[in-house]
Order: sequence, then structure tokens, then C-alpha cells
Amino acid sequence: MEDLLSKVLKMKNLADYQDGSVVSKTILKKDTGNVTFFAFAEGQGLSEHTAPFDALVYIADGEAEVKISGKVSIVKEGEMIIMPANKPHSIQAVKKFKMCLVMIKS
Repeated sequence: MEDLLSKVLKMKNLADYQDGSVVSKTILKKDTGNVTFFAFAEGQGLSEHTAPFDALVYIADGEAEVKISGKVSIVKEGEMIIMPANKPHSIQAVKKFKMCLVMIKS
């Protein structure tokens, strides 16, 4: 994380795609929340789960299917969606995609 401080960076270059994998890179980790960048290969995803905090997902490249409490949204490059705390949600790669996940704990 220290190597990212005080630098201008292109978000979608923070992690590279890897076939058949999900790559993650922690950008910030604090007691009050985390910022993590992900690169999902096509067909990869995060299975349905809940989290005790709201989470913002910003799509930096590609396209993702985000399901929140059974409702499916297609989120594309340059778009974002907020996943509410304690609601079941999942994310799947419609096409390979990169996202920034911001979780606020307070």
C-alpha cells in the first residue's frame, strides 16, 4: 500500500487479469473501512453472501452482473452500485471486469 501513496494512478491498471482467477489488491485498509481493487476473469465471481457494512462497487473495466436481494443489475465500465449492509449479494463476470470495492465500517 505504501507504494501507492501520493501518486497519480490509473485505477484500471492496479491489477491485471489472470485466466480463471480473481486477482485482488488492497489499496487502503483502516479500522473504519477498506478499499480493494479486483480483476475478475470471465466466468469468475463472488458467491452470494452478506456483509455487515454498506459497500460501493465501481466498475473500472468490463461488465459485471450484481445481484442484491434477488434483483439483478448489469453494471458496466464507469458505473457504480451500492450494496446495502446485511442484504444478500453476489457478483459475476459477464465479461472480464475490474472493480474497486469501498467498504465503510462506520
